[in-house]
Amino acid sequence: MSSLAELRKNYSLGSLDEADLDRDPIRQFDKWFAQAIEAQLPEPNAMTLATVDPRGYPSARIVLIKGADARGFVFFTNYESRKGREIADNPRASLLFHWIELERQVRIEGSVEQTSAAESDAYYASRPLASRIGAWASEQSQVIESRAALEAREQAVRAQYGDHPPRPPHWGGYRVVPETIEFWQGRPSRLHDRMRYTRDGRGGWQIARLSP
Repeated sequence: MSSLAELRKNYSLGSLDEADLDRDPIRQFDKWFAQAIEAQLPEPNAMTLATVDPRGYPSARIVLIKGADARGFVFFTNYESRKGREIADNPRASLLFHWIELERQVRIEGSVEQTSAAESDAYYASRPLASRIGAWASEQSQVIESRAALEAREQAVRAQYGDHPPRPPHWGGYRVVPETIEFWQGRPSRLHDRMRYTRDGRGGWQIARLSP
């Protein structure tokens, strides 16, 4: 078996220069996201979400982005889940997209707010029926007796609501409002390109190159 210390890859697919950057990081993100879709990457919308509990303990998990615009980056979940409880206590988070096939990362840090009820309602209504039922059936992050108990709860929810379950009051969207966004492009010899946008307090962004 190969040693873990011997596993390495030399990145050489691209570069990221100041002249190539859009002055708006959301437009730059849209550009990279479109390229990830065009490259047919598996789940290009998957991102790591990191939060911190009141003790200062971090936790991370994969969630799916469902919206990105000038206001921020949106995902949906159970507000009573571990991530929801941690966001309630400390409404700050970081996101990470890792598109390894393109040798790229995007790192986002900022504050977190709930989306409006109208936004949550609209997205919930667009989900497949099974997913809408699942939002009621799963008491996310809570200990459960068995898989059978979960499936029994799912059947009970189906019997109660049929094909038209309303959005659960404990389920909806969050928006990460970015304060910094970093674009990372792998380069040979670990001399990667790292370009960071930081809000300047006047409605714009400052761009800086970071040492790898």
